[in-house]
This record gives sequence, structure tokens and C-alpha cells, in this order.
Amino acid sequence: MTRRVSRSRREPTFDAATEAARLRADTRDRRRVRYGGSRLDRFARELLALRDQGATTAEIQRWLRERRVRVHHSTVARWLRRRGDG
Repeated sequence: MTRRVSRSRREPTFDAATEAARLRADTRDRRRVRYGGSRLDRFARELLALRDQGATTAEIQRWLRERRVRVHHSTVARWLRRRGDG
């Protein structure tokens, strides 16, 4: 015997515009940057001064290591590219 579903149990009608707006808002929230600044930002003046004096990224990395900041030299290079003029 088949069961009939009463009209009161039907799902609400599908509204594509509402769903698309909800999905766009969800995508916007997922793309939002969720991290703070770089730990290198604390040393911005010193890092830029060392770079201006000709220090390599590996040397700057060692300088940071002496101050208990562990980063890869490529991270230092990226930071300098973004914050400096180089």
C-alpha cells in the first residue's frame, strides 16, 4: 500500500534568487582573511634597514632567529617584497 503525503508536510517552495544570495554570502565569508599581521611586522624598521645595508634574506633570517623568531628565509624574502620597495 502506498502512503500519501499530506499537503501540510510539503517542503517550502524553492526560491533560486534567495538561495543564490545565501551562497554568495557564504562564499564571501569563506574568502575573508582570518589571520592577523605577520610576526615580522614587529621588526619592520630593523628588517628594512638590514635590507638597505645589503643583508641577504638568509642573514636576516639568522638575525630574527637570535630574537627567537623562527621563519624560513623565503618568508623573509616575501615580506620584504611586499613591505619594501624591492
